[in-house]
Amino acid sequence: MNSARPWPTLVVASALTLICAVAAGVAGSAAGTELTRGPTAAELRAAAEREVAGRWRTWPTGRIFPATLPYSAEQGGRERASRIGISPHTSCGDSVDTKAVKALRRAGCQGVLRATYIDALRGVLVTVGVVALRDELAAVRAKSAFPGTGKPAPGLRPLAFRGTLSDRFTPAVRQSGSVRQAGPYLVLTTAGQVDGRPAKSAGEQRPAIFAFATELAERVLTELSTPSIPDCGSQEWRC
Repeated sequence: MNSARPWPTLVVASALTLICAVAAGVAGSAAGTELTRGPTAAELRAAAEREVAGRWRTWPTGRIFPATLPYSAEQGGRERASRIGISPHTSCGDSVDTKAVKALRRAGCQGVLRATYIDALRGVLVTVGVVALRDELAAVRAKSAFPGTGKPAPGLRPLAFRGTLSDRFTPAVRQSGSVRQAGPYLVLTTAGQVDGRPAKSAGEQRPAIFAFATELAERVLTELSTPSIPDCGSQEWRC
């Protein structure tokens, strides 16, 4: 009689145990590889983008708005604008003109930081505003809400500090404005003269005396939006 011989129970159990051990070993090896491998290029890029997007919250405001900022003087050479003060408020609605508020909110405005500077000759005031948006695409779209022609409105509202040379810096005094964009940020400026004269009574317009405001904006924006090399071992990073 040719009947198949049944496998002994012990042999079957041993075979199953071996198979399970091999499967577990493969899974464990894969999990170990996943846990010990370094971050991919995509993960590093994403980590860098997250870190940049969060700087407006995590960096000290004194780092975003240094005590002085260099610029090219109208007569040639280099000068430094001095910071008068930084606003403690970050509301999107209170920092820009009403006509621009809706565009910022549609773009997912996270907050607006503002600081006011005075030029080296102490004749021109500039408020610099950092607008944090949802992402880079939203920032590009929001930029169109502000004139790129140098007109101050609709734009950033001036930031005045009582008891300083900026205490008469009101919206009526604004004579120039600018907008720059990089990453999820807009940097806006608005500028006017210290004497508080309304723009319409300032006589002949001299746009050159306000040109340095855009240089201040570029310096703030470059520092804020330039990615750093991720340090995945630091608690400040999520890779």
